[in-house]
Amino acid sequence: MSATDPGKPPKTPLIVVAAALVDRDGRLLVQQRPEGLSMAGLWEFPGGKLEPGETPEQALIRELGEELAIDVDHACLAPACFASEPLGDRHLLLLLYVCRKWRGTPVAQHASALRWVRPVELHGLAMPPADKPLIGLLEALV
Repeated sequence: MSATDPGKPPKTPLIVVAAALVDRDGRLLVQQRPEGLSMAGLWEFPGGKLEPGETPEQALIRELGEELAIDVDHACLAPACFASEPLGDRHLLLLLYVCRKWRGTPVAQHASALRWVRPVELHGLAMPPADKPLIGLLEALV
């Protein structure tokens, strides 16, 4: 049964992975969604969708390379928390990992901008609905 139609089974959730990259000063990296995408202009944690055959960690390592031109080892990804949100006729499951070590300097490959912020500053940013519930959890972790 789905939330929108009690007689219809729900579709497979859309699984998205994201990283809370934490620098030496305890700041988090967020990226701004570019024009032309849904939710353009909103700030989000870098990451993306799983591709068939990928584990969440493999997908996140690939996405961080594609989006930020950085290299991350699997051992440096610590599962932190998740969010579950309706998304149109689907359901989004966002898996957030904390990462404190990577190789390279993050450079926006697709995002409009990158920004390092203190966890408390996340409350003042326009973010997608799935990211908002993660802020308080990140404040406790970072």
